Amino acid sequence: MGTQFSTFNFQLSTLFRIFAPRNMRVLEMNKVFLTFLLSLMLVSCGEYASVQKTPDYEYKYEVAKAYFIDGKYTKASTLFYDLLGVMKGTANGEESLFLTAMSEFGHKSFETAHDSFKKYYQTYPKGIYVEQAIYYSALSLYNQTPDPRLDQTSTIQAMGEFQHFIELYPYSPLKAQAQDMIYALQDKLVEKECLSAKLYYDLGTYMINSLYGGSNYEACVVTAQNALRDYPYASADKRELLSILTLRAKYQLAARSVEEKRIERFRDAIDEYYAFENDYPESKYLKEARSLFRQAEAIVKRKHIELGKEE
Repeated sequence: MGTQFSTFNFQLSTLFRIFAPRNMRVLEMNKVFLTFLLSLMLVSCGEYASVQKTPDYEYKYEVAKAYFIDGKYTKASTLFYDLLGVMKGTANGEESLFLTAMSEFGHKSFETAHDSFKKYYQTYPKGIYVEQAIYYSALSLYNQTPDPRLDQTSTIQAMGEFQHFIELYPYSPLKAQAQDMIYALQDKLVEKECLSAKLYYDLGTYMINSLYGGSNYEACVVTAQNALRDYPYASADKRELLSILTLRAKYQLAARSVEEKRIERFRDAIDEYYAFENDYPESKYLKEARSLFRQAEAIVKRKHIELGKEE
């Protein structure tokens, strides 16, 4: 995903900014840990292997934290994972599980990270990192959401988790970011609807697999209008596209209607034009919209003249 979270690089200042001020005791940097952090810069692959095998779990735990702080998330997560069973029930058990999840997130194993964050807040529902765990659980899902053309179940799930986070922590410093993520995810759902509506329009009079009695244009209108109703906070460009697709489809539907429905549907297209012009007075589609309006208006006027002569 092309977001501020796609490149995950924890420096010390960033780490403390995320966890402050509520969790001031997070990752306390004692002299021993600082020594490990500095010496880690010189650790070779062979020394890393020896750390993996060491029976000194406290040492291994401090080295894992040092790797985490240094941005070496793959190595950190490997060490933390090895320690989960040992640390469970100890003073470091909670922190080790949370840092395992953060390390997995750091090296972009988002599916695994989501599971670990979920395990953390279910195991420690009142833990000191539970707010961050719920947020990053949702963010892990966000980073797994697929192309708009594909099934969007995980997108809906991510939106639900971000909304749950906002409801639980309405004053969190992460609230604004969570809200931005919801808008971005909603736009992905709208994009899928835009693609569907455009596909119906492009199919035109093609009858096979068409819904709504064989009218792809009617299917386009229903899809676009439902999306406009269901996603009121969609970006302006997506709403504009859905609106012009609605106008185009209504005009084409009228043009291909049986005589008794034709004029009524052209009037509907004319009403749609006025709504479009009102909502998007500077739209790049305005020239096209006016052309459709003039054609529809001319047909309706001509019909009125014909009816007048008959009388």
